[in-house]
Amino acid sequence: MFAVIKTGGKQYRVAAEDVIRIEKVAGEVGDIITLDSVLAHGEGENVTIGAPFVDGASVAAEVVDQGKAKTVIAFKKRRRQNSRRKRGHRQLLTTVRISEILVAGAKPSKKAAPKKEAVADDVSLISGVGPVLKDKLAEAGITSLKQIATLKKKDVAKLDEELSLGGRIEREEWVAQAKELMAGKPPRAKVDQEAQAQAE
Repeated sequence: MFAVIKTGGKQYRVAAEDVIRIEKVAGEVGDIITLDSVLAHGEGENVTIGAPFVDGASVAAEVVDQGKAKTVIAFKKRRRQNSRRKRGHRQLLTTVRISEILVAGAKPSKKAAPKKEAVADDVSLISGVGPVLKDKLAEAGITSLKQIATLKKKDVAKLDEELSLGGRIEREEWVAQAKELMAGKPPRAKVDQEAQAQAE
């Protein structure tokens, strides 16, 4: 069975277990959301078409990820006027997995995944990363500890060169710190402060 849904000003043909990226919708990873704008649904030649939407029909989907699209650059230049403008935009996107297509006002049968205890995911928890450096990392697309924890050596070298950090990522062991923080260990800066306080 398939359905044609409308969300974010776009139309998608979906079926159960399809994974699609749509314009951002509210919800955390694991949540079950309902998309109510169903333009058509059916199977084979037996298709019900709405006017514009099918009454009582909806599509249940599980939120897989919340992220962003690639940066789109808009550059405008006026020749011989010493005028130019450059802007960037990253569209917010939500990745969802279609759970089931519901008709006649049915409710989703699948429940949201149980919430795990939230772990602070802030790159500024890494010793040596302040507000300014945090903003630079965000501009480079690094916004979470998981992204830093999974960096390979070549990625570290590339990021270090891109942000002109002079080897700080490897020297201050950002990758190791990120892994420790994700495992629930306290930030190294806090540990160092406590050790210094005990020594005094």
